[in-house]
Amino acid sequence: MNILLLLLVTLVWGTTFPLLKSAAATLSGVEISAIRFLIAAVCMLPFAWRAPRQTWRDGALLGAFALVSYVAQAFGLEHISSNRSAFLTSLNVLMVPFIGVLLGGRLALPMVLASVVACAGIGLMSWEGGGNLLGDGATLLCALAYALYVIVLSQRSARHDSRQLAATQILLMAGFASVWVGGMGIGGDSLTTLPARLMPHLGPLLYLGLVATAGMLLLQAVAQRHVPADKAAVIYAMEPVFAALFAWVLLNETLGLRAALGGAMVVVAVIVSELKPAESPVPAK
Repeated sequence: MNILLLLLVTLVWGTTFPLLKSAAATLSGVEISAIRFLIAAVCMLPFAWRAPRQTWRDGALLGAFALVSYVAQAFGLEHISSNRSAFLTSLNVLMVPFIGVLLGGRLALPMVLASVVACAGIGLMSWEGGGNLLGDGATLLCALAYALYVIVLSQRSARHDSRQLAATQILLMAGFASVWVGGMGIGGDSLTTLPARLMPHLGPLLYLGLVATAGMLLLQAVAQRHVPADKAAVIYAMEPVFAALFAWVLLNETLGLRAALGGAMVVVAVIVSELKPAESPVPAK
C-alpha cells in the first residue's frame, strides 16, 4: 500500500513539470513557489494548530530543504525544458546513498557503476541542443536539496503525526517563500504586476498548491513512515518517465535521439543503483 502511495505521488509530480514550465513564462521560480505554498497552507492550516514544538522544528528543517528544491527547480525551468529538468531532478535518487556514505554507510560497486552511467547520460542530454549552465546548475541543486529531504523524512516521519508534519512544513515554506518574494520586490514593480502575471496560470497554480503540494506532501509523509529512503528513491526514479509523458501530451515536447538515450541511461542508472543498496546507506537515528 505504501509503495502504491509513493507511485501515486511520483505520477502527480510528473504532471507538474509542464505546468511549471508554462507558469515560468511570466512568473519567477520564487513567485511560483510562494503562491503554491500559500494555497497549500490555507488547506493544511487546521492540522498545524496543535502541532508540538518538536514537529515544528522538524517541519522547519524539512520545509527548508523542500523550499530550496522547489524554488531551484522552478528557476531552472526558466532556462531548460521540462523533460531535461525531470531527468536531472531524478539524480536525487543517486545522491541519497552517496550522502549516506557521509553518515557512515558503505558504497557498493553497483553504485559506482550507476553513477558513471548517469554522468554519461547527462552528458548525452547536454549534447542535445547544448546545455544551459544556469538552468542545469539550479536543477542539480534542486536534486541535492530533495535528496536531503528524502533522507531526513525517512529518519523522522515516524516521530510525528503525518498531517501535522506536512502542515508545519507547508506553513513554514509559505512563510519563507513569501518573505523571499517580498524582499525581491523591494525597489521594483514585481509585486504590483504579480496579480496580472499570475491570473493566466490560476488554474494550474491551484492544482500545484492543493494537489501536488498539500496532498502529495501528506501522502509522502504517511508512506515514508514505513519505507526507507533508499527504497523510496527507486520509486521516485519513475518521475522523469511520467514527466516526459505529460510534457509530450501537454506541451508537445520531444526528445532527440541522443537526449532520449541519455535520459534512458539516467533512469536505468538510478534503478540499478537501488537494486542492491549499500549496507545501511542511511543509518537510522
